[in-house]
Amino acid sequence: MRVALAATGIALVLAIPLVILLNPAAPYTWNLPESYPLPRTPPDNPMSEAKVELGRHLFYDRRLSINGTTSCGTCHRQSLAFTDGLAQAVGATGELHPRSSMSLVNVAYAARLNWANHLVDRLEIQALTPLFGEDPVEMGVVGRENEILALLRQDPYYSSAVPQAFPGDADPYSLLNLLRAIASFVRSIVSFDSPYDRYLHGDASALSTSAVRGMALFFSERLECFHCHGGVQFTDSSTHADSVIESVGFHNNGLYNIAGTGAYPPDNTGLFDITGERRDMGRFKAPTLRNISVTAPYMHDGSLETLDAVIRHYEAGGRSIAQGSRAGDGSRNPYKSPFIKGFSLSDQERAELLDFLAALTDEPVLHDPRFADPFAGKSTAAGAVTQPR
Repeated sequence: MRVALAATGIALVLAIPLVILLNPAAPYTWNLPESYPLPRTPPDNPMSEAKVELGRHLFYDRRLSINGTTSCGTCHRQSLAFTDGLAQAVGATGELHPRSSMSLVNVAYAARLNWANHLVDRLEIQALTPLFGEDPVEMGVVGRENEILALLRQDPYYSSAVPQAFPGDADPYSLLNLLRAIASFVRSIVSFDSPYDRYLHGDASALSTSAVRGMALFFSERLECFHCHGGVQFTDSSTHADSVIESVGFHNNGLYNIAGTGAYPPDNTGLFDITGERRDMGRFKAPTLRNISVTAPYMHDGSLETLDAVIRHYEAGGRSIAQGSRAGDGSRNPYKSPFIKGFSLSDQERAELLDFLAALTDEPVLHDPRFADPFAGKSTAAGAVTQPR
């Protein structure tokens, strides 16, 4: 990934409603159950309602892309738990990305933010890649920095919202503040209102009998799912405001074993691409399983289309590919995690496990207006309509 900053451009004009006045000094209120910890927030970017609302507009603003076709929300759709339903993400210029878009729900609790980069742990830094990355291009902001700054200063909404969100800055119209606002919005997308959460808080009717049995399977040593997908977030890469030690986990799950050498496809080698250590071949972050029923297809490259296929993959202890350039038995990958041992399930047990995974879906967050596209259905200056994505 190459990131650069340059300057060029002409500002686009889009009619946006005037900012709703928010008190930037008011403490931010997290909508969390009492028993859940607060997310970790960087001290140089404290949360505020004004900043989050500004970030929501920037997150969905297609004018931030090279050709006005793409926003952060293009690859992170609310109805799909802020994924995009594609096996591999597609950038503004049509470039195909090697990996799928990860869910942003509760990403404020993520200790690491990439499929295969153990160094990125802040949303403000992570946002640089989709905005400024050139290989491959996602939004293509490079060379348009002055154009973006002009948009912030001249647009009817942003000209008021930016200084309101950053009242202490002598000149708040900066790319740094753009990053801070987007990160604050993404950090605000938290929700713990799935049937599973309601069951844990005493609603015995929230889970079916089948899902309860599936939960027992999930947390059993027989299946060992919880080792990589445990805790509040169902992932072993997690943190929160009170964390003393961060949990960071990357794993080879036997998805590939090209020619029996342990190799993964050259454009998707996992942490190996960063470290060059052979032991890191095929090691990827274990993503959260929250809302997993609406985030298909699965794995870092979207190569498994259904949850049933995912379960069968782990039953076999890895995937076997019989022919082609990626042929090999993943269950025999020498770098595979020791937790991927394989197991046997009856058809009923498999259905119960699927019922439990379905109970991790938080329907409210998929429709909450606080996280919705503020431009959806609104006319532009040219008379076109910005459609929901």
